[in-house]
Amino acid sequence: MKETKNISRSRAQESSAAIEKMYITMRHLFNRGFYKPMGVSGDTLREALLALSPEIYGNIADEKVELNGLLYVIERLPVGIEECRFINLTSEEGYSKSHFQAIVPPKRRRNCYRIDEEQMNVEITRGRSDIYDILTHLTFIFIESHKIRNRVLLDDAGEVSRDWFKLEQAVSQKKKLTLVEKEKAISHAANILGRTFEEVLDIYDAFGSTAAPDRFLHVIFWLGKLAIEEIVDDNKRTITFSPILRERLGHHIHGEIWATNIKEVLKDNQLLDRPIHVISANMHSVMNSIFATEVLKTKFKDKSDFFIYEELSKSGANEVRNQVSAVALKHGMISLLDTSGTNIDVQIFDTAKIDWAKTSFPKANTGDKKPVLIVMDYAFGEQAYETIDELLKPYKKATLLNVESVSIMGKAGILEGGKGDIMIPNAHINEGTADNYFFENELTADMFEGNDIAVFAGPMVTVLGTSLQNRDLLKFFYESTWGVIGLEMEGSYYQKAIQSASKIRKSVPHDIKVRYAYYASDNPLETGSTLASGGLGTTGVKPTYLITIKILEQIFNVK
Repeated sequence: MKETKNISRSRAQESSAAIEKMYITMRHLFNRGFYKPMGVSGDTLREALLALSPEIYGNIADEKVELNGLLYVIERLPVGIEECRFINLTSEEGYSKSHFQAIVPPKRRRNCYRIDEEQMNVEITRGRSDIYDILTHLTFIFIESHKIRNRVLLDDAGEVSRDWFKLEQAVSQKKKLTLVEKEKAISHAANILGRTFEEVLDIYDAFGSTAAPDRFLHVIFWLGKLAIEEIVDDNKRTITFSPILRERLGHHIHGEIWATNIKEVLKDNQLLDRPIHVISANMHSVMNSIFATEVLKTKFKDKSDFFIYEELSKSGANEVRNQVSAVALKHGMISLLDTSGTNIDVQIFDTAKIDWAKTSFPKANTGDKKPVLIVMDYAFGEQAYETIDELLKPYKKATLLNVESVSIMGKAGILEGGKGDIMIPNAHINEGTADNYFFENELTADMFEGNDIAVFAGPMVTVLGTSLQNRDLLKFFYESTWGVIGLEMEGSYYQKAIQSASKIRKSVPHDIKVRYAYYASDNPLETGSTLASGGLGTTGVKPTYLITIKILEQIFNVK
């Protein structure tokens, strides 16, 4: 008789199962309509997140509070959410027409509304990925809040530690704390958090703003306060999903309005019958790559193009940015600020109105049928499918669009190399499913050689969310025969929409060209190089513009 083999799962398999469990649980809770994150209904989500222990959330499984992860999350949630017991995820339901002021998180474009002292409404207009993103962030801060509660609540009757009492005194002050008061409060906060005085001091100012310099203390106090009330008074925090959101999600409502607006503008400007090139990028790199050097050549005499791009990227460079924008608007650029709720602005460039001699592409050869560029801001996760799918559909069901290419310039996590390096994918693998999309990329790694930037080519994985990645799973993708070079959130969704439009629905040319290139914003396999470790600064400027220029050279037939 054969001996039964002891089958154990690897950490990568456990992590993969945890992601799948989170994905299914979040969809179940959404269909249910509400849940209590720290109650029985939130158990599965909390357990899966703790089992996964994503890199971005650092020491989530430890007793001490994770500070870098907390900062990362707080920057992506609306100011004041830490005070709210009721968080209501809604569709676009007319709050913009009310007296409520929209609160937009610094690092995530979503409108939020503080309804009263206890309730925050968060508008979800960018699809399921937005829900996964916010629910994982909320689960993380609620887990952290109970770590605070564990360290300050002395008994079930509600008696608290001296450190907590002193923190409450500091937070209750309406004026800015003096240096002495601030350092006393930090000392008490450090004890509560299980961190050193120096660790808290180093991150303190990153939480603050001009209006609220001591926000760090405020965030810690309110997270702990609501966690204490959950235990002592059984006042559980609740997340609800509005009936309208549940009804609308997945039906491309915002994407359809967005795409129709673009096609109406093309029609009004007699551009519908021209060759079209769609570029997913930011709202400055295409415009600056074409016009900036010529517009600013006298201001930045004898300076390189990349020096000019860095100057334009600096905060406070509004004056020079406006100069470039003014010239672009006179020479064929149409700016469409989003009104659909997708939070994706668009620029349309009519190349027939560009005087190429006064641009960075004097050798541009655009032929008789001058192409039109549609530059769209970054989509978010699954929203990429919704927007491109709608954009590639015929106008009013009859007018087919002659879309010759779709180019994606994005940022992604890299698994080999570091921040600012470039990745050129040849396939997108959809994490958690068997879906994979192989394609012929018009961009190749050797096009980027000789620019002092490392370039990597190979498959990339499209992940459910950056906040769900852990080292074991990424190591598996990197070291196994998948040979993955990086991870991002939109690639397979773009490709799914492009393939169905060109190969099945025949709404765009069968031989549509695709270009994908990413620059590295972080390396989640390196400690201290995750997204939570801070932004790219000017490191991202050169790869961003290098990719943009290579895309434009192909569209403009520059040899």
